[in-house]
Amino acid sequence: MNLPRDAMRLRIFLGESDRHGTVPLHEAIVLKARELGLAGATVIRGAMGFGKSSRLHTAKILRLSMDLPLLIEIVDREENLQTFLPVLDEMMKGGLVTLEKTQVINYRGQPTVGS
Repeated sequence: MNLPRDAMRLRIFLGESDRHGTVPLHEAIVLKARELGLAGATVIRGAMGFGKSSRLHTAKILRLSMDLPLLIEIVDREENLQTFLPVLDEMMKGGLVTLEKTQVINYRGQPTVGS
């Protein structure tokens, strides 16, 4: 798959304890994005954060949280992300979703052995 220079970045902010059925929500989102052929997805685990409820989530040693903030980033063509948004909406009960323009500078995989 080739990505155009002018693409979009979907950012999904959620908690580590969020679920989709019996599966962690972040895993379900990444697997669904892959199933639908999106260009790629990355999950980033935050050390500290808060959201709409203002409840603080932290990884400090004295207070080990089992609900650290997570960020999923997906970069793809706008039309692909617009198609994914209703699917994502069905999966999420809470969290924050943003969509912004981005420029793709480089998008290529690692060479395979023997290439």
